[in-house]
Amino acid sequence: MQTATQLVPLGDRPAWKALQTHFQQIRDRHLRELFAEDPARGERFTAEASGIFLDYSKNRITDETLKLLVQLAEESGVREKIEAMFRGEKINITENRAVLHVALRAPKGESIILDGEDVVPAVHTVLDKMSDFAERVRSGAWRGHTGKRIRNVVNIGIGGSDLGPVMAYEALKHYSQRDLTFRFVSNVDGTDFAEAVQDLDPEETLFLVASKTFTTLETMTNAHSARDWALTKLGDEKAVAKHFVAISTNAKEVTKFGIDTANMFGFWDWVGGRYSMDSAIGLSTMVAIGPENFRAMLAGFHEMDVHFRTTPFEKNLPVLLGLLTIWYTDFFDAQTVAILPYEQYLKRFPAYLQQLTMESNGKHVTLDGRHVTTDTGPIYWGEPGTNGQHSFYQLIHQGTRLIPCDFIGFYKTLNPLGRHHDMLMANVFAQAEALAFGKTAEEVKAEGTADWLVPHRVFEGNRPSNTILAEVLTPAVLGKLVALYEHAVFTQGAIWNIDSFDQWGVELGKVLATRILGELESSSAPDGSHDSSTNSLIQRYRKNK
Repeated sequence: MQTATQLVPLGDRPAWKALQTHFQQIRDRHLRELFAEDPARGERFTAEASGIFLDYSKNRITDETLKLLVQLAEESGVREKIEAMFRGEKINITENRAVLHVALRAPKGESIILDGEDVVPAVHTVLDKMSDFAERVRSGAWRGHTGKRIRNVVNIGIGGSDLGPVMAYEALKHYSQRDLTFRFVSNVDGTDFAEAVQDLDPEETLFLVASKTFTTLETMTNAHSARDWALTKLGDEKAVAKHFVAISTNAKEVTKFGIDTANMFGFWDWVGGRYSMDSAIGLSTMVAIGPENFRAMLAGFHEMDVHFRTTPFEKNLPVLLGLLTIWYTDFFDAQTVAILPYEQYLKRFPAYLQQLTMESNGKHVTLDGRHVTTDTGPIYWGEPGTNGQHSFYQLIHQGTRLIPCDFIGFYKTLNPLGRHHDMLMANVFAQAEALAFGKTAEEVKAEGTADWLVPHRVFEGNRPSNTILAEVLTPAVLGKLVALYEHAVFTQGAIWNIDSFDQWGVELGKVLATRILGELESSSAPDGSHDSSTNSLIQRYRKNK
């Protein structure tokens, strides 16, 4: 494997130079021309794996573009880096850690060696423990301190310990046990906790506290508020053990809190928070949908892992998505990517991808510490369709910014209701078509539009998009979709030669917030050690709080 110092700088790689020349030749070509020249384009520029179909024909690319992008991946050592990840090499170099979220979904019998030890058996030990616990809660065998059945489950976490579980719960709500209520608390704003428990009975409520160190400020602030809330009615400190479990590795702090370490579910430092929804962090998901469905989700993850690892790049779904993002980010100067799921259950999927993509690739230095020479990490955002059409699609269609879009749809719905699903999917195909081909001034005039109004009704088109289709949203399909984007992010980071698995950018604000908190709560005069703006804001808050 090439090391960070051995890898040729991105701008000096032959494929990159060729892409720069090629871009000048293709930049002004319209998708209308490309489709007219190649009637079979819509069938050729597609790929399919594990029941996930990708139509990427509505991208501003030719066969030559694709060839050069694949060549870029090869010159960037993407294949070698994929193997290094799966082999357990410590590719997160700034923290000297392996990156083995793929081990979380490896089947029994597979082997992934880290520091001379097979980590797969330990993963399945935790999964078995999670399954036993989930079944006890779901069946009513787990009882609260007063003997009442648990009817409410509240997950307390932040970042990956919240976004993954809440996204998965909403995505798989159709499969959840409906006599259980699930809530998620992450924000340190007290309103988040207050509203989550407003209508709950402490005697019937179980809290899952997710913090690897059990010291995360926001999570533990909410956890202690939950403890106080529960004990206000339950009274006895011993009740904590019946109403709280921990997803953590810090047995000392867990015990100190009052949680029985028998109900502590661990994970490993080779699992990054934003890659942890299929670890013990997903305990709330397993309680909601049951162990069998959770394992089906893991199997979906694994199918996409195998596809990513073994499939040639030109037919490799995550690699193709990653390469197209590189193409638009670094050549067309696109600043964002819109994620547009036409499935209400996936309403939190864009928010989940925001952390996955932007925390991973929001980096300004390469692995060897040099400043990057190209843009990295576009902004990911979106909303479910058709809501977004009546919100921000105007800018995508007729605005001045190029916004590549990923449309996600399904052949079947989990909730058949009249014409609804056909109407929904008609909008998927119509929006992608409208973005690609637009409407010319001549076409607008042919409709009888007055000359003065014509410019306002012209759609330039040539707006790129991918369409991703699957049969129906199942636990397995959700796993495949998440893994699809995980590995697309990996592909981008490998080409940019950045560390996609650290997140030092979140640290400075945390340190300053801890310092400022002491100043806000202090009765002594502020020391005025910040800049003039921050000093003034602290004084104003203290005066008016």
